[in-house]
Amino acid sequence: MGDDKIRSTKLKFKGDKPKKKRRREDGEEGSSSTKRRKEDDVDPETWVLPENPNEIRGPTFIIHPSDPSPISLNFNSTTNRVVLHLIDKEKPEDDSEPRSLLERTPTDVSQVWVTTRVAGSLTINIRSGSGEGKFLSADQLGIVSCDRDARGPQEEWTPVIMPDGMVALMNLYEKYLSVDEVAGGSLQLRADSDEVGFKERFWLKIQSKYKKEANEEEKKKKEGMTGPPKIDETATNHLYQAWGAGRSVVSSDDKKKLKHARKEGRLAEALLDRRAKLKRSAHKIHLSRFILLISHLTVIVSARNLCDDVGSVCNNWNVHT
Repeated sequence: MGDDKIRSTKLKFKGDKPKKKRRREDGEEGSSSTKRRKEDDVDPETWVLPENPNEIRGPTFIIHPSDPSPISLNFNSTTNRVVLHLIDKEKPEDDSEPRSLLERTPTDVSQVWVTTRVAGSLTINIRSGSGEGKFLSADQLGIVSCDRDARGPQEEWTPVIMPDGMVALMNLYEKYLSVDEVAGGSLQLRADSDEVGFKERFWLKIQSKYKKEANEEEKKKKEGMTGPPKIDETATNHLYQAWGAGRSVVSSDDKKKLKHARKEGRLAEALLDRRAKLKRSAHKIHLSRFILLISHLTVIVSARNLCDDVGSVCNNWNVHT
């Protein structure tokens, strides 16, 4: 009995060719669910490269592949200035070989900048992650500074992602941030370049959780534009129909009626009816509370009058005695 092979219950017809099972090779990507699982397994604080400008947010590591030594943009909280730091000066702790440029991660808090997006715009603000949070800005002459507490038009930057994944940062005056060599061979950060070349290209690294957050927001926007409108009765009640301490009335029966009305194409009419019913119920509750309050006041007044009558009787009794 134990030696019998288990037969498949799938129907087979005469003439059908047997299908060979395809074995997946090692390293081959699977379905979308497998990819999603791999993305979930990534450490949220892993430093990754952004694929579109919307993903540039949160802690940001800015590197320039200068020759002969790459540099990182650091912030000096004492002088409130941007410092071009040579990355190759950093020695690994375990005497191992230095990592490639794209494998580098911040080793000091001065190398981390915080990127925030301007609402309703493609521009971003870049402020220091250390010190008091000064904003990176550029004036009309291309002078770059980082000593302002508030953000304005000069503190806005438009990220432009190149085909190779590098990023160019354009300021308000449509000039690009660049690393320029000045007299004496020293490097200086300026923002007066008209075109994007080697000096205007930077590697920007962000944390994985913020990249995932941006993708989820984009996915929700696309679903909202293409899919049917979702009925969130709880949120709608709290927003428009709540009273008192944010109380709301939700029932599964009403939800079914709204879904049925949406299929029939009379969702707006059903929502208006629902709102009218909730208003009537709210008025009834307010009326009952008002009546209850009046009754309590009546009892209090009656008790007070009774106390006054008892006090007058006692006074008369004392006078006669």
